Amino acid sequence: MLSEIIAECLIAIPAVFVVVDPIPAVPFFLAMTKDDSPAKREATARRAAMVAFGLLAVFALSGSVIFRVLGISLGAFKIAGGVLLLLMAIDMLRIHPSPARITPGEIEAGLVKDDVAIVPLATPLLAGPGSIATVVVLMARTRSGKVWHAIPVLIAILLTTAASYLLFSGAARVERFLGHTGMNLVERASGLLLAALAIQFVIDGSAEVMPAVVHFLR
Repeated sequence: MLSEIIAECLIAIPAVFVVVDPIPAVPFFLAMTKDDSPAKREATARRAAMVAFGLLAVFALSGSVIFRVLGISLGAFKIAGGVLLLLMAIDMLRIHPSPARITPGEIEAGLVKDDVAIVPLATPLLAGPGSIATVVVLMARTRSGKVWHAIPVLIAILLTTAASYLLFSGAARVERFLGHTGMNLVERASGLLLAALAIQFVIDGSAEVMPAVVHFLR
């Protein structure tokens, strides 16, 4: 069991981290908290990470119920999630804020809000549609009726949101260390990995959907 959990963690952790992508979110955090004291920034970072963890964990654990209620097949959801992630990846490769992750209106609203921890930092910046789709698909891939199969995905969510908290709470140091060029390099590398993950989701979803399509056409 332990070896299986470790193997699944090695898949889930990088996948969730790449989709949440907290490093390029650092400039947004700094812009939205530019007038805050260090203590308030730290509190905002902590709340954003905790709310993001809660949202992603809830969707990961309830994804199968949502599928049953709405009559959505896992294959169809994988294809939809893959297309969404691919759109995000293309914007990341172009070093362009993806509207699929956070819209210009949400960025502008965050610049004038007093409290930005929940909206837009926790959601949609960290726990947005792409992140939610990813954790739901990962949970569905590991689900086999055994409770412990949820552990790798929950660990991935926990570690990613904890890393987001650390990056946000030390945002000024992170930006100085990486610099503009470093941030762009991380963004492009993450975009490339995200594009590969998106294509894999589409391939997996198509493989699951095609037998049903062929049967229907017959």
